[in-house]
Amino acid sequence: MRITGPLRAVVVLLLVGLSWLLANTFFGGENSSFRIFFGGASEQPTSVETRPRRYKCGLAAPCPAKHLAFRLVSGAANVIGPKICLEDKMLISSVKDNVGRGINIALVNGVNGELLETKSFDMWAGDVSDLLKFLRPLHEGTLVFAASFDDPATKLNDEARKLFEELGSTAMKELAFRDSWVFVGAKGIENKSPFEQRMKNSKTSNKYEGWPESLEMDGCIPLRPPLES
Repeated sequence: MRITGPLRAVVVLLLVGLSWLLANTFFGGENSSFRIFFGGASEQPTSVETRPRRYKCGLAAPCPAKHLAFRLVSGAANVIGPKICLEDKMLISSVKDNVGRGINIALVNGVNGELLETKSFDMWAGDVSDLLKFLRPLHEGTLVFAASFDDPATKLNDEARKLFEELGSTAMKELAFRDSWVFVGAKGIENKSPFEQRMKNSKTSNKYEGWPESLEMDGCIPLRPPLES
């Protein structure tokens, strides 16, 4: 039977509509069979990338129980001040406005982790006697966090160097003009401290003009048991 006239037009319209619907089903839209088959996993929604978890003071892993998390950053040239973080609390930083040229020190109770005092000592134009008076009377178990800024060494004398060595420093013997230095020690330490870094001021390797690069060090310090009375 031949289809003629208006009926043919209706049939043509129906066929066109059906063809469009099939094409849209197989080739159109994000969830079409065509896209799923050929697109593979690339078309599937991806989960949002998460940043690596950071712990106290930005450490990549948590510290064990009865340990203190810390991070030290030495000053950059004579422009950016040092930072000393302990248990997620900033003890010394430019933001806190308690940094100074020379050696920046934070004293911490080694039994409970409480901050005792922070101070900076100008080793370029200051008086080393101020540093000596600060270090001589330290109590047994006191933790000493130190970070350099600009020049930590010009005014150092033999006694000052020896006091730091008694706190566990091995780099203090050679610490020199504009070296970068970070250190954690303790009064009464029996062995040399494992927490110390020094970057020598050298014209051939300095990152900044006249200064070496800034140093960064972090880790976990064990709390010590209370001293027997």
